[in-house]
Parts: sequence; structure tokens; C-alpha cells
Amino acid sequence: MDKLTLHSKHRPSAADHPPEGQRRFVLVCEYDGTAYCGWQRQINGPSVQQVLEETLARLTGEAVTVTGSSRTDAGVHALGLCAHFDSATRIPPDKLAFALNTMLPPDIRIRESSPAPEGFHARYSACGKVYRYAFFNSRHDCAIGRQYAAHVPLELDERLMHEEAQALCGTHDFAAFAASGSVATSTVRTIYRAQVTRSGETVALTVLGDGFLYNMVRIIAGTLMEVGTGKRAPGAIASAIATGDRLALGQTAPAKGLTLMRVLYGGDEETALAFFK
Repeated sequence: MDKLTLHSKHRPSAADHPPEGQRRFVLVCEYDGTAYCGWQRQINGPSVQQVLEETLARLTGEAVTVTGSSRTDAGVHALGLCAHFDSATRIPPDKLAFALNTMLPPDIRIRESSPAPEGFHARYSACGKVYRYAFFNSRHDCAIGRQYAAHVPLELDERLMHEEAQALCGTHDFAAFAASGSVATSTVRTIYRAQVTRSGETVALTVLGDGFLYNMVRIIAGTLMEVGTGKRAPGAIASAIATGDRLALGQTAPAKGLTLMRVLYGGDEETALAFFK
């Protein structure tokens, strides 16, 4: 496998340093997104960010703002979303995870807590992200784990899907892969790896990039699903990149099959590549 080097484009600013008298803490969050309207605070329902901020306020006695590295949509899950917050609390950084996990609901867990490196910002310091989309490929849907995979009753050709996914790799204008409502100032992204594998009845897309547009991974997954079932001809992804035509691509796959596996920072190359072994 080719060597991977992750680069941050972030230029440090005053926002990358905590206020005087406070420290910056880093949290790596895992959550089941089924019951939430997404990561970011919303007026239409509970969000993961809201629950974390309210829990931290009870723990520290301070009004705390949590800044996430990503904004997952309603129903999307995470195993490694990174976030930071500033606080004057004297709780040791490595003990924060234990304290928070006694107070958080069971569908949100803090996997790691640590002091932030100098100039760290959860969103702007990020160099890349790994997403995984899972299909349950069987005539009948499963009862256990159904909230983490989209059911596909038709046979999927995972080899054909993997070949199709290779057209994603490289730096391209992914304008055709952004859902309406995207506010990105640029639609150019770099995809470093894309892989489709099968394990029993589960077919999974794993993709690593420097960033992703709104609903981009779900649009990719829906397109690969259609290619894998024979509904859409191979070459759809390459055509959409070349023409910018959303109609060349498939449906947007359901949110429940998508998991943010890890947000990556400088020096995380081995962590990133481990998802593709």
C-alpha cells in the first residue's frame, strides 16, 4: 500500500487557544446516532453536542461550549469523532472520560480524554476522516444490528463495487456528490483510499479523505449499491466527476448505515491505514 501523508491546511489563530485561566481538553466520542438529530445543536430535537454540553455543565459547574470536528447528520453514528472544550476545571484530563461516562446516556461514550496540544482546534486542525458505510446483504433484514446497516435484499457484487470506488481516489471536484443544502465554499476534495469488502452478509465501503461534502459518502454508497446490484452501469462515478451531473449518481443511502470511524490529525497516518488492512 502506498505511503500516506496527512497535511493540515490550518493557520493558527486566537480561537486555537483557551481563554486565560482555562485549559483546552480533547474528547474522542463514540455514539449511536439513532435517537439524535445529529451532532450539532438543533431546534427540532436532541443532539449529541447538546447532551455533551449539558453533561459537562453539570460536571464542571461552568457553561461549556463543545466544538466538534464534524457535523454528522440525524441517524449517523460515530466511533471516533473528536471534540474540544475549554474549562477551568481541575479534573485531570485522563479522568474526564470516566467522570463523563457515569453521567452520559448509554448511547454516548467518551473513548478518550486528554489535554489539547498547543494550538489545537478539533475542526480546523483535522487532516482527514475515515467513514464506513455498511450494507446488510441478505434476502431478509436482520433483527440485531439493523440500526447500523442498510438492508439490500438483492445480491451485491462487492468486487465490482470496489472497482467502481477506485474512481474516487485523487483530487477532484466532487460538486455532483453534494446534496442540496451544502454550504461548502469549495467542492474540491482529495480521496486517499476507497475500499469495498465483504464479511459474510455485510458489505462495507471504507473511505478516507481530507474532507467530505454534505451527504457525499451516502451518495457514494447509494451509487455503489446500484452498481453492485446491476441497476446502474459501472463508470457512473467517473462520469459524475467529469461532468458534475448529480443524475449520473445513485440514490442517497440511508443515514443508519454510515459511521464516522475516526477524525485524523498530523501523525495519524498509521491509524488511518489500519482501517484498510
